Parts: sequence; structure tokens; C-alpha cells
Amino acid sequence: MKKVAILGRPNVGKSSLFNRLIRQRAAITSDVSGTTRDIRKHVASLGEDREFELLDTGGIDESDALFSKVAEMSRRAAEEADVILYLVDGKRLPEEEDKRLFYELQALGKPIALVVNKIDSDREEQERFWEFAEFGAENIFPISVSHNRKLTPLYRWMESHIPPEAPAPALEADEDLSLEQLLEMEEEAPEEEDNRIKVAILGRPNVGKSSLLNALLGQERSVVSEIAGTTVDPVDETIEYGPYEITFVDTAGIRRRSKILGIEKYALGRTEKMLQNADIALLVLDASEGITELDERIAGLIDKYKLGTLIVLNKWDLRGEKSYEEAVAEVRDRLRFLHYAPVITVSAKTRQRVVKILDRITEIFERYRQRIPTSRLNEVLQYAMRRHQVPTHHGQVVRIKFATQFSTRPPRIALVVNKPELLHFSYIRYLSNIFREQFDFEGVPLDIVARKRGEREES
Repeated sequence: MKKVAILGRPNVGKSSLFNRLIRQRAAITSDVSGTTRDIRKHVASLGEDREFELLDTGGIDESDALFSKVAEMSRRAAEEADVILYLVDGKRLPEEEDKRLFYELQALGKPIALVVNKIDSDREEQERFWEFAEFGAENIFPISVSHNRKLTPLYRWMESHIPPEAPAPALEADEDLSLEQLLEMEEEAPEEEDNRIKVAILGRPNVGKSSLLNALLGQERSVVSEIAGTTVDPVDETIEYGPYEITFVDTAGIRRRSKILGIEKYALGRTEKMLQNADIALLVLDASEGITELDERIAGLIDKYKLGTLIVLNKWDLRGEKSYEEAVAEVRDRLRFLHYAPVITVSAKTRQRVVKILDRITEIFERYRQRIPTSRLNEVLQYAMRRHQVPTHHGQVVRIKFATQFSTRPPRIALVVNKPELLHFSYIRYLSNIFREQFDFEGVPLDIVARKRGEREES
């Protein structure tokens, strides 16, 4: 699949063009210079038969340390790409820095277009567009992303460098097989397991989430800086690990609500939306600082979305005199609602034990999607009720008739009860502990609900 990179200096409209090409609002856009700081990737298409991978890069600005790292990653994306779109701001006079960067990219010898954005009318095109002719670009397009103006010529130029996909070979009908036989074969075909795992990396600002992502990938994929709040857009990257395809999302650091300003409020909303589709959360804590109230609130988001969880104590090399047992005891005391989550100590900086995270992720994922046979589940239920009978409620008898698992990811179990509203939450918690003893649910939330027979069980 061809790769198309969008490059340019900060605040010229790169993320807006990215959103337009993928036909959805995936990248955060803002008037704040430098909103995009990491590389975003998304599959886009031109027509029905031309798919390509679109790369949205951070603004190239070498004026300070943080943005020099962004610029370095943007150049790396240009080297990786097959086609380059270099955006400039059509409302400003051409700048020497833009020319220098354009010539630098042109020297890569790849198809490159100079895209003059923010040309909102024919009058603006007549007044200012000709000034950009001094770049000497062979392919130059005056457009306005916000007004959806004159994008078609740019699309056609892109089509000339993105070949259509070869049509899939037509399947020949086998006249010797009857419809019944074909249906029989379909029923007997084993269901393919979905081994795609979506992992969210969560934590407060500057606990090392981006460093951890880079260590897991073995490359600098996310911008790392001592400046808290460097990551704004969620950054995603996929790797293959054994039979699994693991997609990591490095989310924006979550601050206290009173501290969330400007574009960070969009980042927080995007993070919560992303959590709805995740399977597993890596809760990253700073071992050198201990657990804060904000850590507890972020952990509450994981509990809210019922994700498989691995607690990662990062910066373990800077922990001081604290022992592993003391650190785990603090986690268990402060994050009691994540009692099921295992704890691993790592150092993203030195990559100490980072590779073990991948094994833990796949183990938790298998438990997250496991389905317990109804017969086995009810054997354990009967055992639990023999040990402790279901308590009555003001003299009213409460009977649990049977249990069944009706959903996975996370595992959800329905207890069919004659009077579900009278089943005390403490007994449900007791059953949850018994199920955890008998079945391996480490790292996985367990959702148990009481239902009447015939009542709809919604996953």
C-alpha cells in the first residue's frame, strides 16, 4: 500500500487536510500552533479502488527543543512515504524557511506537491497564489480545506501516483455442490479467532507513557519530552507478536479537570472515546513519586470501561529504597477497585523488563475473551451456594436458579434469580471471588448481573 505524508510548518492546516482525506475527524485541529506533535496514520481511499496510508505529521519548527524532535519525526515520515504533500499558508507571504524545507523534501526524489492552503476565494487566488510560483514547484495546488475549495485537482494528481488495487479473482461456481452441501460446509467451517488486541496506554502527564510506547516498539514513534502534556492526539501503532496483532494507543496525559485547558479538552474527549473500543489498559504509574489522587481518577476510567488491566510501575530504577512488596501494597491500598490487575515494574528508559509487558498483554487478552462452559459455571455456583447459602431479605427467600456467561470482552455472567432486586451486592461480590478462585480471571474485570428468567441480557 502506498504511503502519503502531509508535511509543513505548524498551523498551516495539515490535520484539517488529513481529516478531509480520511472523511472523519480523527486528528485534533486547533488555531494553537503545534497541536499535532506525533505521527498519525490512517488508511484512506480515492474512489473505490485506490487505498493508501495517510501520515499526518507534526509541524516542522526547529525553534525549540520539543519541536525539533517533532521536525525530526516528520522528516522520517517523509523518507518513509511514497508521495509527499507539502502545505503552506496561503494567507501569508512565502517564507524562506518554507522554501528551504520544500527543496530539502524535493531532493528525496519522490512525487511532491506544493499545496497552498487557505485560498478561500478566486480573489485571494489572483492576489496571492502567484507569489508561491517562486518555489519553482512542478505541481502546485491552491486549495481551501475549510471551504472544500479546489480539492479535486489535488485528488487527481494523487490518483496518478496511487495505482488501483488489482481486482480479486472471481470465484467459479462448483456445479457439483448443492446449496445444502455449501451451507453444510459453511456451518462446519471453524470460526477464525480474532487475535487483534487494542491496548490503551494511560497515565497522568510525564509518567513515561510515550517512552514506554517507544520501548515496546523498539523505535522512536512518539515524541518524548520533559514538558508535561507533550502528547495531545492519541498515537497508535500496530506490531505483530506471535499470532497476535497488538495496536498500542499512547493517549494524552490526563490532568485534573481544573487544569484542562484549550486543545487538551479535545484530547480528553478523544481518549475517553478511544477507551470504549480498547481491550486492555496499561496504567502507567511513576514509581519514583508514588500514587496520587489523579492516578486514582485515571484508574477510575479503566474501571468505568471494564478493560483488562496491567499496572505498570515505570521509572523503577529511580524508586529509591522502596521494595517491590511496599510498592505493590501501596497500589492495592490506593487502587482497590483494580484489585484484579497484576503489577509489573519496568524502566522505559533502560528498557528493563519492558518486553515482559507483551507476554502479560497476550495472557490478559486470552482471559478477557474466555468463555466458561455453562455446565462448569453452574458446578462452581452450586459449590459456592453450599458453602454459603443465599441470604434471605426480610424473610423473603431468594433463589439463584442457574448462571450463564452471555458475553466476553469482558466476561459477563448472568445469575437467573427469582427475585433479582433482593439479591444483596455482598453475595454477588462473594460469588465473584469464588469464580476468580476457580477460573483464571487475573487482569480481567468480571461483570455479574442478576436477572429474571426470560429477561433480556444486554452485553
